[in-house]
Amino acid sequence: MLRTRVITALVLLVLIAGAAALSRQALIGLGAVFLAQALAEWLRLSGLPAMAAYAIAVPAAAAGLALQWLGMAPPPVVLHALCALASVAWISIAVGLVRAQRSGVHLSRPLLIILALALAGAAWLALAALLDRGAGWTLSVLVLVWLADIAAYFTGRAFGVSKLASRISPGKTWAGVWGALAAVVVLAEGSSRLWPEAPLWSTELLRAAPVGGVLVLLVLVALSIVGDLFESLVKRQAGVKDSGSILPGHGGVWDRIDATLPVLPLAVLAQSVLLRGGSFG
Repeated sequence: MLRTRVITALVLLVLIAGAAALSRQALIGLGAVFLAQALAEWLRLSGLPAMAAYAIAVPAAAAGLALQWLGMAPPPVVLHALCALASVAWISIAVGLVRAQRSGVHLSRPLLIILALALAGAAWLALAALLDRGAGWTLSVLVLVWLADIAAYFTGRAFGVSKLASRISPGKTWAGVWGALAAVVVLAEGSSRLWPEAPLWSTELLRAAPVGGVLVLLVLVALSIVGDLFESLVKRQAGVKDSGSILPGHGGVWDRIDATLPVLPLAVLAQSVLLRGGSFG
């Protein structure tokens, strides 16, 4: 299984690198495909039939892609407001996860559908805004999420004893959380000191606000974990192990980007507040 997972990950990286080498349009087109599949999986796990889920997800992604290709992005003030609302929604979900861990909770189909459309839409707009600064800039955000996930996995396996949310995702531990937080902060601080002029999201963030930037990084990791736990809760409620089977060894697309969805709006919001509009005017 590990070999299959690695091969699938390498294929995905090649696809992303190839799209990035072609143009922003190609990269955002690939992002639209990924997001459409993830949204369809989310809607299906929410209780919709597969055909209905794709009937909603595919046109929504196509409309979002068409607007981007036509240059019809929302004004910065609207974008930042939407990202703020999405971040508040994810924080509210975190509170709901605490309740679910303590006493259980059932998420209704209408609520799950609304969350799917709203939060996937916010993530899409945030992704497009990050790509306006280039593929490398966007990648510098995504790498933080990937690093947090990898660090949580290995530190959890090595030192994990106390469970984080046994009723939602039994495999996650508090040791994994601390490992993820430490790894991201260390990487960001280290790269900002060793390469202070690097055009990286975390480097510019820490240069603009040394203390506030670290706090943002900690919240970023926390929300990535919330995204992961939320998907686990939805899957547990639906009685499935994976959101899909399209990615051999990984499951579905939502399984791969669940931690990324909450991070993208926060990354854009942090830029607008701490970088004083340095990215989006």
